[in-house]
Amino acid sequence: MTFYNKLFISATLILLTFNLSAQEQFIADRVIANVGDKIILQSDVENQVIQLKAQGYQGRGDIKCEVFEELLVQKLLLIQAELDSIEIGMNQVEGELENRLNYFIRQIGSQEKLEEFYNKSMIEIKEDFRPLIREQLLTQTMQRNLVIGVKVSPKEVEAFYKKLPKDSIPMVNTQYQINQIAVYPPEDEISRAEAREKLLNIRERIINGERFSTLAVLYSEDPGSARRGGELGFRTRDELDPEFAKAAFRLTDDGGVSRIVESEYGFHIIQLISKQGNQVNVRHILITPKVDIQQKIKAKNKLDSIANLIRNDSITFANAALRFSEDEQSRLNDGLMVNPMNSSTRFELEELPKAEYNIVKDLAMGEISEPFETIDDKGKPIFKIIKIAKKIDAHKANLKEDYEMIEEIAVMQKQQQKFEEWLKESKKKTYIHIDDSFINCKFLKNGWIKQ
Repeated sequence: MTFYNKLFISATLILLTFNLSAQEQFIADRVIANVGDKIILQSDVENQVIQLKAQGYQGRGDIKCEVFEELLVQKLLLIQAELDSIEIGMNQVEGELENRLNYFIRQIGSQEKLEEFYNKSMIEIKEDFRPLIREQLLTQTMQRNLVIGVKVSPKEVEAFYKKLPKDSIPMVNTQYQINQIAVYPPEDEISRAEAREKLLNIRERIINGERFSTLAVLYSEDPGSARRGGELGFRTRDELDPEFAKAAFRLTDDGGVSRIVESEYGFHIIQLISKQGNQVNVRHILITPKVDIQQKIKAKNKLDSIANLIRNDSITFANAALRFSEDEQSRLNDGLMVNPMNSSTRFELEELPKAEYNIVKDLAMGEISEPFETIDDKGKPIFKIIKIAKKIDAHKANLKEDYEMIEEIAVMQKQQQKFEEWLKESKKKTYIHIDDSFINCKFLKNGWIKQ
């Protein structure tokens, strides 16, 4: 089992498959392992094997043995977490519980179907899941703590790279560095007023008795939460837009509805579901001001003029980005786009947003694109001109061009070594008993059974 199997135990360990019949779900329990004062049941292994197979997992060998090993590691981590007095706040448990149940509900179709599937009320389902989620959060925290602070020096990175067999050096796909100048269509007060008016009418319908969640599905322009009735799940202040957070945490009554709130995403109304300590779970309905064609033409014309200045050598692309671009993240860095997936300035073609992808795939080196419309990270329309700053052809990773990537792999290897050392010592000093029915699992030879 690799370090990342052990370090990041899959959330699927506590997910249950929805398409099993009642008879398929019934597995007689018996203890198959003792790890210190912890036990592992036959049903723990069997249910997770069913789950993995339902997801199409093929395994590297005996799936039962893989799951069993992962559970043994989890129990060792749990014991260590208790020895280290690691605490998981109930707010964190409840937040994860809500997120997990929301996921289940989306998968099965509705809360009512989930309750019918388990033949339990939502309160009873939560009671069943709560200790499992707390245990998982404890082990995940313990895993992170064991390797926290692991770093590698430049000399270690170089030594790691030189020791890599040639056939183990990863391939790097073709990548692009892209400069951009981005301009938003100018705001239109009429569109802003229309968005507020629409939201006021929705709020009045809620006050008069209509369900907030139903109206969120029908009208909210936040696609991520609309299909969940506008629910966001538990969030801290830092995870929310400042103005949104201020309004959400100001609500005191469950079911209470805010006045209209403006954030960087648009206009919202917010309904409180639950507040626990420094976390809040709310529903919201988002309406964004519409951008009319005249506003878009103005933005496009502005970029046309900027592009012509650059093409005529009246200004460099970098200086134009600094003076005119409205993307604060890139304007101070020559307009260089940042990849949100890895915080680097490199993109594989498939990692680009659709509009940028369609432009870059046909753009020549040094060529300035025509203005085009796309959307920003908040879902707002924005116009851009771009050019390819650099194209890095597909190649085997090397220290000159791919140092950060090689450094990351070297860190992971060092983390794995540290984790394996802890695991080896933990197995030595912990009472472990394995049922004979699993005695043929190959991993048991790695110190799980004391001779």
